[in-house]
Amino acid sequence: MTDLKLLALDTDDLAIISAHMQDAVFKVGDLSFSARSGLFSLAANRFVWEKAARASKSFERRRAALSFKRVEAVRSIGFDRSRAEEVMSLLAIRYLPKGEGPEGVVELLLAGGATIALEVECIEAQLADTGGAWETTTRPEHEAG
Repeated sequence: MTDLKLLALDTDDLAIISAHMQDAVFKVGDLSFSARSGLFSLAANRFVWEKAARASKSFERRRAALSFKRVEAVRSIGFDRSRAEEVMSLLAIRYLPKGEGPEGVVELLLAGGATIALEVECIEAQLADTGGAWETTTRPEHEAG
């Protein structure tokens, strides 16, 4: 399989990135924000859902980078950003517009009720696989709500 490379410029594109990043795991120390450049990024181990439907006992994870440009501010709720080794699980990404313009808030919804909120000028996100794949026997499961 070739490496995944996606760009999101609207809510439909962001929904596709969200689907590919569902159940990605990362350490708090893998989060980065540069206020000067307006770039927020995270390095994660994403679960390869696009292959999971064809697999029965063995699944795959890949190292991936997710970045958002035009970020004005970052807030985190429900976890301590100073605990660099704490592992977080990304459940979904959603966009909440502010008014009529393109500005709004991108929310990274995490397991345990935690959230990372990015105040953005507009949606501009990139997702790219950055490393090889490895096998895992564990498929993420969620309780029905």
